[in-house]
Amino acid sequence: MYFHAMNTALHLKYLTVAPNDLAWGTAVNSVGFQEVAPGDPYPPGNHPSRYLFSEERGRVLQEYQLLYITQGRGRFRSASVQHQLSVPQGSLMLLFPGEWHTYRPLEETGWKEYWIGFESSQMDAWVRDGFFSKTKPVWRTGLHSDIVELYEDAIRTASDQQSGFQQRLGGIVSHLLGLAWFYGRNTALSEVADQMNRAKIIIGEQFRTINAEDVAHQLCMSYSNFRRIFKEYTGLPPAKYIQQVRMVKVKEALTNSSRPVKEIAFEMGYENDDYFFTAFRRLTGMTPQEYRVFTQGSK
Repeated sequence: MYFHAMNTALHLKYLTVAPNDLAWGTAVNSVGFQEVAPGDPYPPGNHPSRYLFSEERGRVLQEYQLLYITQGRGRFRSASVQHQLSVPQGSLMLLFPGEWHTYRPLEETGWKEYWIGFESSQMDAWVRDGFFSKTKPVWRTGLHSDIVELYEDAIRTASDQQSGFQQRLGGIVSHLLGLAWFYGRNTALSEVADQMNRAKIIIGEQFRTINAEDVAHQLCMSYSNFRRIFKEYTGLPPAKYIQQVRMVKVKEALTNSSRPVKEIAFEMGYENDDYFFTAFRRLTGMTPQEYRVFTQGSK
């Protein structure tokens, strides 16, 4: 498999872009792979001077670059993200033209990186439309063989330089960006799903006394962010979800016991009788006693 054959220390190609290449919409300036061993200087010195930089000074490019880290870990900062971002293996880093940035592998791990640099009017449009943003330069997509295969295809194509190779490279760039969006979004959603499922468990365990702000606090999330994501995930604001959980418990108790209604309501977290009776009737169309008769079949 070509993936194994390519994993030497360095494999890179820098390209000349003609005006008709830019007219296609996407033109590739550079593509390559390099392996940086633990403790090695970064970046290696065998790149053109316009691509060299130090971690302290950083650099500004006049092109987009999409880098894929397949082994090791690193760190990243940019003008739009001043705090240091962790870059684990399975991350795609997107660099923007005119945007100061700096990054490097950790000295104790080194890393293996693929990259492709390009100019693209289509990418400009995707950035304007919010698909890609300078405030989200690192996409944790995980390790995927189809991403690696596209980079390897790009390196082969750039090396052969057959007629129309820039148009083929433009298609590869579009495919890579599509996979970045697809895998990045689904990875993020799986993380969100874990958080929201945890929120539902917290509510199920503590519904008698908890409120939405408490849930957000236990998840270490801001309330506004938690409320927005919870509603997107469940279709309900968290406060309404908590109310529905309480009502389910109330209905179970009404159906399966003969305890006084007010006692059940208080136990389930309703301290105001009038509010409880109004909310119950709005939800079920019955009073609690009517619901008990209906479900138990007797007075």
